[in-house]
Parts: sequence; C-alpha cells; structure tokens
Amino acid sequence: MRTLFCLTAFALGSSARADDFRPLFDGKTLDGWTFIVKLDKDGKKADPKDTWSATDGYIRCTGKPNGCLVTKSEYADYVLKLKWRFPANTTGGNTGVLLHVQDEKYWPTSIEVQLLTGRAGDILLTNPPDAKLEGDKARQDPKLERRYFRAETKAPLEKKLGEWNDLEVTCKGGDITLVINGVQVNEGKNGNLTKGRIALQSEGAEVHFKDVVLKKLK
Repeated sequence: MRTLFCLTAFALGSSARADDFRPLFDGKTLDGWTFIVKLDKDGKKADPKDTWSATDGYIRCTGKPNGCLVTKSEYADYVLKLKWRFPANTTGGNTGVLLHVQDEKYWPTSIEVQLLTGRAGDILLTNPPDAKLEGDKARQDPKLERRYFRAETKAPLEKKLGEWNDLEVTCKGGDITLVINGVQVNEGKNGNLTKGRIALQSEGAEVHFKDVVLKKLK
C-alpha cells in the first residue's frame, strides 16, 4: 500500500520578483530549442516542424512522431515553471518534462516528470542505471522500479481537460522537488545527474505548453 508523504501547498520562489525568472520560450518562436525525433522504420526522420510549432502564445505539439523539443543550453540548480494542457475535445494523453537531458536518444537519458493524464507528478528514470535518483520506497512502482508514484491527494490534482495546469520543478544538486497546481507531490534525492538540457515530450497525443520560465538558484 502506498503511503502518503506530507503534502504542502506552497510555491517555491513565490516571494521572488517576476524578473528573477527568464523565459525559455518567447511566446512566438522556438528559438533556443532544438529537436530529437524518432526515426521511422526506414531510418528516416520526419520534419520536426510538423510536430512542434509556436502558435497563439503557446507551444503546440501534435504528439507524433515520438521525440522531444529540447533546449540548446544546459542548466543546473534552478526553478523551472511552466503550464501545460491537453485539448478539451480529447481524452488527454501522455507527455512529460525531461530534466538533465544527457544525450540524443529519442527518449534521452534524463529524469522524467510524468504528465500523463491522471498520473502527472510521477517521476521516471529514463535509461537507468545511467540515470539514478532516490525516491520514496513506499511509492516505488513494484512493476517498474524506475517509476516513483506521486503522493495521492484527496482532491483531484489535475485540472479539467482544456484548462492550464501549473508545474514547478526545483533542481538543486542531485535533488528534485515537484509541485503541481500548488501542491508538492513528489521528490527525489541524491541523483547522479545534476546538470543538462530540459526537454518537452512528444508522446502520441496533442499537448500544449506555455509560460516556460527558469530561475537560477545561487
């Protein structure tokens, strides 16, 4: 049986001035980002611009083919904030935010913040043992050891489809803390990855991202 850990409704850095954060997405273009795309069965790569686009102030991902939109720069010790949603006329879907991206695999070595509908806030280690993180053993998936379930909440954590959800991630050294819609739902410590690029996943469903901002920690 999964045990709950202490849930706190707080926003790390909420007392910080807005100008402490700088945008990773300018709202108009995908400048500063590049693409990782899964090759098809013939070894060909689809045009990533058919998957990713900037429109109406947000990033639109069609979900196909699998791959990532990834920052060109690396980051360490930061607070990352963004909003995501699945369109209202869908059943939701799967995506994630990848932290400390290390390579060019279409699912690169990294720490994934799961944003799958109904499971947002789970942590997955992508390509262990190259990615390591110590999570709550009581919430480790017995069928998939590289997954740590989020803490359960009494009220629904995720908003209705079509509404924007807030994600806040704090990375400090090898430690990671996740806050979704104001509630801390997961954390991991003593990870072996402390620096890398940041990626958004394309994983089969249309999904939107906006207000992607980052504050470096001292």
